[in-house]
Amino acid sequence: MAGFGLIADVGGTNIRLALVELKTGEIGRLQKYLCGDFPSIADVMSLYLSEQQETVTQACIAIACPTDQDWIAMTNHSWAFSRKAVQEQLGFENFYVINDYTGIAMSIPTLSDSQKIQIGGEPAKSGEPIAVYGPGTGLGVAHLIHHDSEYVCIPGEGGHVEFAPNDALEAHVLSFLQQRYDHVSAERLLSGPGLVNIYLGLMDYHGKAAEDLQPADITTRGLQESCPVCVEAMQVFCRALGSFGGNLALNMSTFGGVYIAGGIISRFMEFFKHSEFRARFEAKGRFANFVAKVPVYVITEEQPGLQGASAYLRQSNGYRI
Repeated sequence: MAGFGLIADVGGTNIRLALVELKTGEIGRLQKYLCGDFPSIADVMSLYLSEQQETVTQACIAIACPTDQDWIAMTNHSWAFSRKAVQEQLGFENFYVINDYTGIAMSIPTLSDSQKIQIGGEPAKSGEPIAVYGPGTGLGVAHLIHHDSEYVCIPGEGGHVEFAPNDALEAHVLSFLQQRYDHVSAERLLSGPGLVNIYLGLMDYHGKAAEDLQPADITTRGLQESCPVCVEAMQVFCRALGSFGGNLALNMSTFGGVYIAGGIISRFMEFFKHSEFRARFEAKGRFANFVAKVPVYVITEEQPGLQGASAYLRQSNGYRI
């Protein structure tokens, strides 16, 4: 029998653990723990496995930090560990540690229609390249290609390419931020902190004194239409997000779809749907008709990292996803 595999999605505050039936891909027994309640990741994984009373020899965790070395040190938490040492301690035959965005990318082939919302374009073409990006604390970017019956994630740091303005407002925001930062990346605008940067740049454009607002304050005031500049900031955010997504579509001809992850868009989905996002996505001059065919999907699944860890583990064990 194929048995179960252990999967986890590890963030700076919480760790979510579950078991996946390797043969069928069914995920169950989800438990969430506070990272701060445990001195090490091995401790919480050991506790979870003892509670489930299952023999598990295969494991995969998606974690928000670099994963290209044996030593894994979390960016937003104190946990740090040797991949090999944890594997030996818990008796795993295979222990895969992947970046959180690799997890999100690997979840895409497994998403059902109820776990995503399409924003324009034609239906996705099977086997064609896929791009995924997501504004959150930063701006994550990855690509996914299908090769020799397997999915391969191509990670990168695409969020740190230069921001390119497309109108006078964006040009002013860029100029404003260039006075603050040596390098104004796309992430400086397309993230939670980026929404604040846009607001500050627009207040400067209008010659007004900015308030000390958090991203949630801007979206709340924008949706309530109680602050015209907050509305404008959300509009600029959506337009710039569209321009960036269209660039990803051009980079790799992503007729498998461009996917948006992260929780920011879900907070103002109706506003986003009626924004100029899609118009900007397609505004690529001579290649406008080319990009117009590419579908965009907003991922609505709350645990794509966990689902992606499952897909990665199953594929590593010879199962198709």
